[in-house]
Amino acid sequence: MDIEVGEYQLSHVTRISVVLGRNGCGKSTLLKNVEQGLIGPNVGRKKYVTPERGGVLVYEPNVDNNMSINTNWLEETRRVNQFRQFREQSMAQFRKLEVGTYRASEAAGQVAAFQPTVDRMNTLLDNVEVRRDEMTFKVHNKATGEPVDTKSISSGEAELISLAIEILTFGNQCAADKDNVLFIDEPDVHLHPDLQARFVAFLTSAAEEYSFTVLMATHSTAMLGGLSAYDGASVAFMRAGQKALKFEPIGQVHRRVLPVFGAHPLSNVFNQAPVLLLEGDDDVRIWQQAVRTSLGKVRVFPVSCDTVTALAEHEKWVSEIIASVYDDAMAYSLRDGDGVADQLDDMPPVVRIRLGCRAAENLLLTDEVLHSVDLDWERVQELISEWIEANPTHPRFDQMSAFRAGGFDRRGSDLKDIRMVLAGVILSTSKPWEVLVGQALGEFVRPAAGTVQGPGSLHEFLGDKAVTHLCRET
Repeated sequence: MDIEVGEYQLSHVTRISVVLGRNGCGKSTLLKNVEQGLIGPNVGRKKYVTPERGGVLVYEPNVDNNMSINTNWLEETRRVNQFRQFREQSMAQFRKLEVGTYRASEAAGQVAAFQPTVDRMNTLLDNVEVRRDEMTFKVHNKATGEPVDTKSISSGEAELISLAIEILTFGNQCAADKDNVLFIDEPDVHLHPDLQARFVAFLTSAAEEYSFTVLMATHSTAMLGGLSAYDGASVAFMRAGQKALKFEPIGQVHRRVLPVFGAHPLSNVFNQAPVLLLEGDDDVRIWQQAVRTSLGKVRVFPVSCDTVTALAEHEKWVSEIIASVYDDAMAYSLRDGDGVADQLDDMPPVVRIRLGCRAAENLLLTDEVLHSVDLDWERVQELISEWIEANPTHPRFDQMSAFRAGGFDRRGSDLKDIRMVLAGVILSTSKPWEVLVGQALGEFVRPAAGTVQGPGSLHEFLGDKAVTHLCRET
């Protein structure tokens, strides 16, 4: 579905469409303006849930009275920033939810029951539960059954109860055969990432059951991560002042990269360990080992992209999410050299790097790796020649012979098919070749500017750009 309201154009809106962006980029303004301007014969119910959800979960008759006297009072107050009676409004709507549930059951010829709705709300809660009361409900400790003062429950628990009422009330009031749209502004407020994921599951279930569309604004990548397994979810990344948004389905690239951004964006975890996009699993194992060996001085979060083609797609998506959520964050991508000498142009804030050697396997024959197994390059060449003479029927004989015939070009040759022979036989180590290379990278210290490096050094095989951005200084 496409939505056009005034200067705002939202295309490819799905069941749940997420606007991801930094504070101040205009997410709330977009939702409020679109909600107010969304009119037409096909428009059913619509509702804007404000991000400033203050108040206490208590029933106040004056709130109920205001809602009865002025049918627009609820909508009008919701569009004002920092409205302090949001939760009191939710309590008043709880009564409407109960009545609406009974009426819907009766209209469908079913036995009217409201308790299943309350039970559904309680799936969001760990330590407390909602129990029906004469007027609305009271909160009880799940373990002891004792009543709990709603003023003393955590902000996250109050948030979940309030949001559950808002969502279920809206779903209960949706108009059949029309476009019903729920606008939720920053539902991540007060919610720990694990509760955000639980809330997302609740929201998707309700949206499917009541057939309404959700337009949700957030700056929480954990919230988006919770939607990564839902086929009806889409995302658009918003920059300051942007009026036209095109939503894209969450695909395989998003599902692979989103776990990296699982930490709450208010933390500094991402800045401390930027994502490092890599061509394949071998590369990931190398850099994971480098991080472990360096005791955290190599600070990257390796992510496999499977192929160099997929790597380009990952670069685009990661650059969008970082620019939309984080201040001054950075990410890296590293691909094989494949005989190309020129470096890649960056895709800010993603720094794109090409290895100075053909592929990661070539790092196995750098001086630093060889020294770690008490060998040097001259001796390795002798061992390779001895192996060739002794193994004329070996399945890798032709590749090993071609390597020697090519002048033992350890930096530019394709070593993929002979890496196991090189590591296990020539270097005579029981360690996987990725571990051997990763340990050398973890111990490698970025040389001082102007220091001359040997032609077989890790520095030369990695290249200046990789060393500058990925290797530790001391």
